[in-house]
Amino acid sequence: MKSPICDMLGIEFPLLAFSHCRDVVAAVSRAGGFGVLGATAHTPESVERELKWIDDHADGKPYGLDVLIPENISTAGEKNVTWKSLEARVTPEHRAFTRDLLKKYDIELTTTNVADNAPQPFDAQCAMEVLDVAFTHPIRLIANALGVPPRAMIEMGRKHNVPVAALVGAKEHAIRQVAAGVDILVAQGTEAGGHCGEVSTMVLVPEVIKAIKPIRDVPVLAAGGIMTGKQMAACMAMGAAGVWTGSVWLATVESETTEIFREKMIAASSRDAIRSRGRTGKPARQLRSVWTDAWDRGPDSPGALPMPLQSIISRDAFNSIDRAAASGNARARDLVSYFVGQGVGLIDSVKSAGAVVQEFKEEFADAIEHINTLVAE
Repeated sequence: MKSPICDMLGIEFPLLAFSHCRDVVAAVSRAGGFGVLGATAHTPESVERELKWIDDHADGKPYGLDVLIPENISTAGEKNVTWKSLEARVTPEHRAFTRDLLKKYDIELTTTNVADNAPQPFDAQCAMEVLDVAFTHPIRLIANALGVPPRAMIEMGRKHNVPVAALVGAKEHAIRQVAAGVDILVAQGTEAGGHCGEVSTMVLVPEVIKAIKPIRDVPVLAAGGIMTGKQMAACMAMGAAGVWTGSVWLATVESETTEIFREKMIAASSRDAIRSRGRTGKPARQLRSVWTDAWDRGPDSPGALPMPLQSIISRDAFNSIDRAAASGNARARDLVSYFVGQGVGLIDSVKSAGAVVQEFKEEFADAIEHINTLVAE
């Protein structure tokens, strides 16, 4: 294909696959797409292991790395913030609400001990150290979400001749990112899983392309609810240079999701993917569950804490929920959840990542052929 994304990343098909699972990343890249490892929860040591594994299993195909360095976070400007120091800021009210909620479903809340110097969730310094390690591997892209990447991250990309991508949810965000010097924009509509804004993909993509055109020629990837090759063709017909996908890979045999969550995805409709602050403190789309209902609608809810404090609560809670569900606690299934977009309504089975890439290619070709028949004389 002639997409600028193919030239920039050295790929044959502009299908980018975000995943927290190294197996998905390698499988997508081998199949002709471009896997992107979500490294938000990684340390420099753990990301070294993951990237070494990808290097050994991607057959030399290119891949990238995604970090999350929020511009707006409650600890912004503070130095040396640790996980333990944040634990002291979580109110007894929020702890009691979490403990009592799980107890209603026969789940014992267990906590995980962390080192005294363990960094806070979404720590910017840790993310930069992860990137330092990543550049000792043959990565072809770095990406950031929740704001303009730090200047040091953009300079790091320039130094290593690796494009820097940034996710945006509104045209004003896109203009700021282009002014900051990013190389690729990911226009992510509200349909997307995880942190997202309120503008739909169908509206956001052409709006972003129009807004940045007078400023600088930056390729735009469409994201949000894209689960098929036909949707990919539609996005590229609007001017996108390719697509950034995430939720579709959660229903693959290689993904990090639990069997219980996969079953819930298959049973879910698109309306079951809702935006909630209950997991990270910022609006993030995830599968509706007892947890999201309790935090968002419960009459006794103390309200979600700001990022990153809410993650201090939710990490141990969801670890406890998943363990209880896996051990046979049927009631715990009602709380099982994960980040997923509205495209979940299109998931009807679990497939291999390679098979999903092939389906994208075939459906994309069919869509282009269909359009051509409409305009043929």
